[in-house]
Amino acid sequence: MQILPASVVIPTRHRAQVLARTLDSLLVQNALPTELIVVDASVDDDTRRIVTEFGVKVNKCCRVLWLGAETCGAAAQRNQGVAVAAQPVIWFMDDDIIFEPDCVSRLWAALQSAPEIGGVNAMITNQCYQAPGRVSRFMFRLMAGEDCASYAGRILGPAVNLLPEDRDDLSEVVPVEWLNTTCTMYRREALPEPPFPTHFTGYSLMEDVTLSLLVARSWKLANVRTARIFHDSQPGTHKADAVALSEMELVNRHYVMTRVLVRCRWLDYLRLGLWECFQLAACVAGGAKRAAFLAEVRGKWRALCHLCVQTKDTIL
Repeated sequence: MQILPASVVIPTRHRAQVLARTLDSLLVQNALPTELIVVDASVDDDTRRIVTEFGVKVNKCCRVLWLGAETCGAAAQRNQGVAVAAQPVIWFMDDDIIFEPDCVSRLWAALQSAPEIGGVNAMITNQCYQAPGRVSRFMFRLMAGEDCASYAGRILGPAVNLLPEDRDDLSEVVPVEWLNTTCTMYRREALPEPPFPTHFTGYSLMEDVTLSLLVARSWKLANVRTARIFHDSQPGTHKADAVALSEMELVNRHYVMTRVLVRCRWLDYLRLGLWECFQLAACVAGGAKRAAFLAEVRGKWRALCHLCVQTKDTIL
């Protein structure tokens, strides 16, 4: 068993059994981290019990730490975990993933393969880039301002982030423009302090895009195709309010576009508007029920009101 100088940080809330499955999946890997930190926003002790049991299973080869969340929210909980982490590599992990064999060792080898690589993430087998249809390709071209054979792993125009692709003709380690936080290792020296801005609250949509773009200013990023996980995305209270999620998506995308990518031209705003309209149209084309569509529209309207007030306050 290889013990890696890495600190795992897992935010969680009321998903004890799901987390237990993830930790059991990690336990059968051929490499384990030196430290595992679970930042828990649950109001019961179920998760703490699961973490304690995992600590017994790994015995002394891995320091296991449970922390009660100071602030409930994915970004805030990750920041809290990083603040107490002791290792030179920070490994962000969701609480609902299942590892395929040799995933961890391959991820680690990729991070160590070149000193200029600041972060690497695993291939999510059930969530990856698919060849777009004609309409989607047209939209990608508009967002990017250019025609490309593939837009996988890229950030287009107004912070449109596309997943990496899984093709046998690609190399094991594929350069990308952004990384998710589902299962991702970063060199600690590459991370800002704190890793995630306080702008991101609750579900924290696009906090992963923001972090990886900040790291990418000085470091290279890569997806490791042969380090594979299954993301069994679970429901939760943070996903129940469709209006709030729709609002958050637009507000946070605008934040990334203007504050991180510094894309503030009229053309950038035009592309952002087109992208949001495209998402609404896709919602209808996908057969969404009337209530779901109206929730999306209400969320976008609330986001526009929020951004207008924010802009007014900035000017004043």
